[in-house]
Amino acid sequence: MFGANVSTAHAAKTCPAATVADDMGITGEFPEQYELSEFTQGGCEMAYAENPEIAKLNAEIIGNPDLPPVAERLPQEPLVIAPYEAIGTYGGVLHGLSKGTESGTSDLLSIRHVNLVRYADDLKTVVPNVAKSWSWNDDYTVLTFTLRKGHKWSDGEPFTAEDVAFWYNDLILNPDVYEKTPDRWLFDGKPMKVEATDETTVVMSFPVPSPGILNRFAVDFGQPFQPKHFLKQFMPKYNPDADTLAKEKGLKDAAELLSKYYSGSDWKDVPTPLLSGFDTQVVPTLEAFIVVADTATGRRCVANPYFHMVDTAGNQLPYINVIDEQYVKDKEVQNLKITNGEVTFKEQAIFIEDYPLLKDNESKGDYAIDLAPTLGENIFYAFNTTDKDEELRKIFNDLRFRQAMSVAINRDEINELVFFGQGVPMQATPAEPETVNFVSDENKNAFIEYDPAAAKELLAGMGLKDSDGDGILERFDGKPLVVRLIYSNQGAPVKIHELVRDYWGKVGVRIDLKEVTSDEYRAAANNNDLDLTTWKNDGSAAPAISQDVTAMIPPFGDYFNPGTGFGWAAWKTSDGKDGIEPPADVMELYELTDKFLQQPIGTPGSDAIGKEIVDIHVKNLWKIGTVGNTKGPVMHSNSLGNFHPFKAKSYDYYWTYPYRGFQWFIKK
Repeated sequence: MFGANVSTAHAAKTCPAATVADDMGITGEFPEQYELSEFTQGGCEMAYAENPEIAKLNAEIIGNPDLPPVAERLPQEPLVIAPYEAIGTYGGVLHGLSKGTESGTSDLLSIRHVNLVRYADDLKTVVPNVAKSWSWNDDYTVLTFTLRKGHKWSDGEPFTAEDVAFWYNDLILNPDVYEKTPDRWLFDGKPMKVEATDETTVVMSFPVPSPGILNRFAVDFGQPFQPKHFLKQFMPKYNPDADTLAKEKGLKDAAELLSKYYSGSDWKDVPTPLLSGFDTQVVPTLEAFIVVADTATGRRCVANPYFHMVDTAGNQLPYINVIDEQYVKDKEVQNLKITNGEVTFKEQAIFIEDYPLLKDNESKGDYAIDLAPTLGENIFYAFNTTDKDEELRKIFNDLRFRQAMSVAINRDEINELVFFGQGVPMQATPAEPETVNFVSDENKNAFIEYDPAAAKELLAGMGLKDSDGDGILERFDGKPLVVRLIYSNQGAPVKIHELVRDYWGKVGVRIDLKEVTSDEYRAAANNNDLDLTTWKNDGSAAPAISQDVTAMIPPFGDYFNPGTGFGWAAWKTSDGKDGIEPPADVMELYELTDKFLQQPIGTPGSDAIGKEIVDIHVKNLWKIGTVGNTKGPVMHSNSLGNFHPFKAKSYDYYWTYPYRGFQWFIKK
């Protein structure tokens, strides 16, 4: 182990190596972490230690200079982390799996992720991370962040408030990057104002009250800072030779060059210049690990030598040297690698249907598989109300059809066969019931009673008939009512799709299943090419909806998890020039969600508006839910130290981010 050491000639005492298991009487303002000033207020002195292999790892980061001493790489006030069980040991590799470059990667990304703040593992308390502190004005229109003096990017260059202002003013608002400013970074349709008032102070001013934005910075994959010193070389505003530089690299102009390094997406794990072979430069980061190799089969990340955290013994985090991520699309191969002991950690895209196999092989693979409560994982089905096929659109827009499809589902059987009785039959709502106060039992139980006879009656009431007696209803144009369900195995257990196919087939609606990759699924869905979408109902927990209402308005989800009503969304974003005019209930949602965002989540005002929104959704059944309050597997190797059971398995809290993967270590 590597810890703090103090010269015998020095009068100050060594700081106690506190852990969560034994806090040694040290308490701080926030759970399980301290600012340096509060940790040392008892008169102790912290000396810093580094990973003995950090110089070797740094050599893998192309272009990084030789390292100065660790004390010069840390901020003046690093964030002090209390490990769960023990001061860790340096070294080792965390072996992980994902589906592809942008598919099923976020559980691994969340290990290395940072943002201005994060949720503690109680999933209630927002705590400092990159930001040292923050404050609001009285009406939630001005948010001020204080950063850490001396904080550095992974290449050793200073990280300052200018990097936050640059992210918003020069990238988000830049028409060369975004043809249209993303709605998620507009507030009541208008931009915020981001100012760097000094080296460590960022002031964000909003056109309307925006109390939920702090939650976005606590759970979101989007990072509100970018390395100005690196990216400005590709921008004519800062570099008059940017276009010339682009042409030297065989590109049209500086905008195309910038897109090679900043994709125009908040999503981090997009194909990098390393993968495309375009260049060998790596964009500097503040994350715990930095990508140094990106191929068609996986990526390699090494510990960031300038990471801003230390443990209570003064060791710079992270402890682990390398994250080795392999791309495995096939679920059987994924499970084989886990059971063979080849995987250190896996959370995303393993489902409870995998649990018996993984549990039976724990000893063989030297790992543990636990079931954690899930949030936002009620599998939904959404019929495309703006389908390009006008006949299907007519059918899908009849509320009786969606009601029929809901009562045709045997949720009790799904709960037993897919979720081993661990869940509760439940309708889909745009707010995760376990995290808010305004979803009623009536909402959760609407149209969930299994009643195929009632389903047939509703379909007959629409005028749908089986004229030729083949068991399949005909559409109004005489063609068989056949709906293709294209799905990705990342989105839900495959068995649930097979069961739902059979339930709907029994009432005369034929479902054809086709599995594709998650990238293919998302591309088709967002192009309005799918008749039916399905995924986990994420984006609906309180921290998510408090700052981003995409689950509440068309297309009732984001790019990664779209729902339905793409034509309605196009109509809204084009001011009626494109798409299909939405019905009155959807128009009301737009007004209600604008108000909802201006209320602090959990307050009476927020709850009242939230109830109206949920009632409209449940009345319309745009998303048909199946089973909620389920449990999901989380596996970790027995060699992974400081691993702590998860309070919830949830994308809405950004997977491992609350559970502090930067203090995990590989046991010797």
